[in-house]
Parts: sequence; structure tokens; C-alpha cells
Amino acid sequence: MTSPLPTKSMNALHSHRLLSAAALVATTLALPARASTIADVPPPTTLELQLRPRAAGVLPVVVVVGQSKVVLSDFVVPYGVLAQSHAAKVIAVNMSAGPLQADAVTVVPDMTAAAFDKAYPQGADIVVVPATVDNHASEVAWLRSQRAHGAALVSICDGVTLVAETGALDGRKATGHWASRPARLKDFAKVDWLENTRYVADGDVASSAGVSASLPISLALLQDIAGPQVATETAARLGVSGWTPRHDSRIFKLTPEVERQHAANMALEHPQVVALRVRDGDDEVALALHAEAWTRTMRNDVRVESQSGGPLTLRGGLHVQSAAVSPKADIVITLANAAPAGQALGDDLDEIARRYDRNTARLAALGMEYPWGDLADTRQASK
Repeated sequence: MTSPLPTKSMNALHSHRLLSAAALVATTLALPARASTIADVPPPTTLELQLRPRAAGVLPVVVVVGQSKVVLSDFVVPYGVLAQSHAAKVIAVNMSAGPLQADAVTVVPDMTAAAFDKAYPQGADIVVVPATVDNHASEVAWLRSQRAHGAALVSICDGVTLVAETGALDGRKATGHWASRPARLKDFAKVDWLENTRYVADGDVASSAGVSASLPISLALLQDIAGPQVATETAARLGVSGWTPRHDSRIFKLTPEVERQHAANMALEHPQVVALRVRDGDDEVALALHAEAWTRTMRNDVRVESQSGGPLTLRGGLHVQSAAVSPKADIVITLANAAPAGQALGDDLDEIARRYDRNTARLAALGMEYPWGDLADTRQASK
């Protein structure tokens, strides 16, 4: 996942480069941009993704795939939304054996890619592609094989670069994190890169904007799979009132003040510990979004804790690891009492601004491409 600034934690993935606002503008102007706008995107809250036929009453098989390290919300949010709806068989897959490190959250995958291929020789119906690490040649090859079986590919944030590497986006519309746009225009010139949209589908491929778009694209995908009633009921349980593609990516820009704040936060020798207290059955979508917000301040060490420590099974069936409760936490968030998924980012950014400063909150909002505070006139713009 591309972020405008490097981070202290796992979010320091391959494309987390220090890009000033001036560099972004200069790079963009130097490229033959094939820029489309939100006018190209239909207003309905569905992706209209082309899916292969399946027998009546048979649930689609949806794989959320990673490789050792993934961006937290990119992986956990679509898993949770779809699994909690009971409208699909959702499988967490790691390309290799062992856990997946999704920033502060250690995910215990359901199986490896090789095990999935044996269990499902016909392939998945849909593969969700989060942003992952640099060395992803084996994952790109696996995505090609899944598409050859007829799977639709849905990328979250800069997981779109992996899908672009497969060639599936050539001649098609797509989008990604605001800060990666110059690199995407340069590296994948055959793709029609959209701005100003939360998500877009073109045939059997779909993509979303930055991290916070993981929630609206997941609900739009659910509406494709199961219809508006199931999507609306699931959204209500998550505290979400809408998931249109409406979005203005042009508001996301680095300022000198935020760059200075980033440098100051990165220089802190003793980050504060944020303990997310979790128990079996808690909402993995809310967990991901709360953890994401605090991690992206660059001044917090976010930890998942439970009373007993050890493995937990969350509401949608995702398996995660937790540490035992530590008395040394500076900030404690009990997930069961915290804001639901649909309100998590806004509430957390408000609290971050109160506890630290507005530039730290703005830094987190930029990394998540979330229209908070002076980045949007109203919170409604994020829906």
C-alpha cells in the first residue's frame, strides 16, 4: 500500500516512499496522464462485477490473499464484511506457511495457496488482493492462474499494482491510493487510471482507492453477490449508512506542516502503547479500522490484547493472535465498547487530534485516504 510517508511499523511496505507534495505534482505533470474523473463512474452502490456462473444456492468462494505481510484494513475489512454476511465462503490465504502479519494484527490464515489449489481445483470465484510486500512474484503468478480458472480479481488500495502486473487491467479502468498515482501512471501506462472515486469495476476486475475505501468496496461487492437487502443489513450491523463511490481524491495533499509532524513523530524514541482489548466474537472490521487509525499516527505501538492471551476467533471467523493484557498501556480501547466500524476512523481521528494535535490526525487521515477534518467539509463525504 502506498502511503505518502514512511512508517515505523509493518506499513513500511515496498511503496512507502517519502513523496513531497511538490514531487507528486511535478511527477504527475511530466506524465501523459490518462485521467478520468468520477463522471465516468456510475452512481449506484454496486460494482456490477462480472462473475462466473454458479449453481443456484451455491455460495461463491472468496479468497482474501496475502504474502507474509499485508496492510491491515486491506485484508481484514473485506474478509470481515463478506464473512459476517454469510453470503460467501470466505477463506484467508497466505502464499506460504505461517501467520500473516497485518501490521498490529497477527492473522492465522485458513490455508496456504497450495492447499487452496488442492481443495478447490476449480479456483475461487473472487480473489481479493490487498497491498503486500515487494517480493510478490509468486502471488502475481498465482493470481494469473486463478483468473485463468475464471476468478474475478478485486484489489484494495495499492493491491491494484499486483493486479496490474498480471495484465488483467490493460485497457481497463482502475484506481488506487492517491499518493501512488504518479508511479501507477508511469509503470502501467495501458491502464485507464481513475481519480475521484472510491471504487470502480471493469468487467471481471475491480479496484478501490486508499485504505479507508476497503469498507465501501466490500459492501458494494457484497451487494453484487447477495443483493441490496443483505448488503444493507450487513452495513447496518457495522454502523455504515452508505457506500457510494463518490470521492474527491484531489483533497489529499501533503503540506510542509504535516511533513514536519511526520518527522517529529518518527523521531520519538518511546512511542505510546495503544492496547486494543479484544475477545472472541468481536468485530474484525472494527478491530482493523481502530488499529489502522492509531498505527498511522507514527507515534503509537498498537497491540492486540485479550484476558487470556493466545488465539481468538472473531465475528466473521477470522483467527488472530493476541497478547495477554499488559498494565503498561498508555491508551486502552476495549473493542466491545468502542465505536462500530462505520464510525471508527472518524472517532479515532477526533481523539488523536485531541490527544496529540491536528497535524498528527491529518497525517493518519492522509495515509488512509480518509476525508477527515479540513480534508472534507463534512463527514458525510466519506460515505
